[in-house]
Order: sequence, then structure tokens, then C-alpha cells
Amino acid sequence: MYDFLIAPFVEFGFMQRALAGSLMLALGACPVGVFLMLRRMSLTGDAMAHAILPGAAAGFLLYGLQIVPMTIGGLIAGVIVALGAGAVSRFTVQREDASMAAFYLISLALGVLIVSLRGSSVDLMHVLFGTVLALNDDALTLIALISGITLLTLAIFWRALVAECLDPLFLRSVSRLGTPVHFIFLGLVVLNLVGGFQALGTLLSVGLMMLPAAAARFWTSRVEPMCVLAFGFGAVSCIAGLLVSYHASLPSGPAIILSAGAIYLTSILFGTRGVFNTKLRRHRHRTA
Repeated sequence: MYDFLIAPFVEFGFMQRALAGSLMLALGACPVGVFLMLRRMSLTGDAMAHAILPGAAAGFLLYGLQIVPMTIGGLIAGVIVALGAGAVSRFTVQREDASMAAFYLISLALGVLIVSLRGSSVDLMHVLFGTVLALNDDALTLIALISGITLLTLAIFWRALVAECLDPLFLRSVSRLGTPVHFIFLGLVVLNLVGGFQALGTLLSVGLMMLPAAAARFWTSRVEPMCVLAFGFGAVSCIAGLLVSYHASLPSGPAIILSAGAIYLTSILFGTRGVFNTKLRRHRHRTA
């Protein structure tokens, strides 16, 4: 048991860095995923994950696989797409989901094209799917900083974020925080996706954000426990995925996301608000 569960994280520095980076990523991203889900913006997270690709690719084109240029490029691209999609939905007849889909498809194609201009297929795979087992100190510092900013921002604007999930129109009618909080929250989404692409790539970073949050929804209806449970599921997914990756020689990023997917499917069936318990309560109600 020790050799299987603990030894890889004790004996190898790259496993320790991968574990630290993925856990810090889950600490910030999973609560953000809860609010995305409650606001019915889950697919927005996926769109924004693709939106950062051309900015990160531009940083790669100019400076290679350097963290700071790729991070700054990803942030700029994410903000541009978020503001652009919002402006299109605000000033035209097109809804925000359609404009977001259009922007992210363009961004995805543009980002792949930019990486292909200079890099090899290996570089493209690095950008798209990440290299969690190759995280260095700079990447860990970036992820830690993003997680800290996320937790501090959530603590400051917690009540406003919860109120906007329940009734955004009411919040805007009684407080001036409605619109600013919306954009602050979108900024947190972009930040965590930028941090996530360092470890999991642009295509998989949203998985660690959304799957644990979606799984937690089947266990509780309160926001605070849901955020804590989502982080717990995210942490278990990271540990399980890294162990499976190590012992079975599988790609670490997909292994982490598939572990989160397994927890999600289990929650659908056995969660307190899942299929089996819901049917059991209905059966008891009918026989009572």
C-alpha cells in the first residue's frame, strides 16, 4: 500500500511538484466552478478555456515555452474574448452563448495555427494538454498566486456572488455591485484557466474546474459546503490521477480529468441528491 499510494510522492520531486501544483489549482478553480454551475454558465468556462489559447500561443511564438509571456498573452486574449462576446450580445440580436461559441471557435483555430507556425506537434500537445509532471518553480509560484487571489476575492465578494447566483436582477436593483461583481467573477474564471493551462493545457483545464463542482451538486444544495466538497473531489481527482499516471504510464492531465469524471458519475448514482437516493425517497413517500 505504501509503495502504491505514498512512495511516488516521497521519492520523486516531479511528483511532489505535480501534486502541489494540481492541489493549489483545485483550491482556486473548484469554488469558481461551483459559481459557474450555479449561474448556469458551465459552457462559458469551456469557451473561455479555448479563448486563452491564441494569447498563450502568441507568447509561445515570440518567447517559446516561457511562463510569463504565455500567461500574459492568455490573460489578454481571455479578457478580449469575454468583453467581445459581451459587447456582441449587448448591442446586437445575438445571445451571449452564441457569441461566446463563435469567439471561442475562432480563438481555438487561431491558437492552433499560431503554435503550428513555429512549434512542433510536441509543442502543440504541450499547449493543448499541459505537462503537469513538468511543473517548475515559476509555474508553482504562478498557480499559488492565482489561487491566493481567487480565495481572497471570493471571501470579499462572497455575499454578492451568492446573491447574483440566486437573483441577479434583484442584486442590481438594490446594489451597485451587480455589474462589477459579474466582471470580477469573469476575471477569476480567466485567471484560473490561465493557471490551469500551465498544468492541464487549454483543453483540459476547465475539467478540473467544472467536474468536481458538478459532482458536489449531487451531495448538497448549500453553497458553502458545495465549494468545500468540490475542492475535496478535486483534490482526490488530482491524487488519483497522478497515481494512475505514474503506475500505468498514462498522460497525467487526462488521468486527472478522468478521475474527476469517475467521481462525477459515482455522484450521479449514489449522491444524496443522486438517482438512487431520489428514487428511494419517492418510493418511501408513495408507501407512507
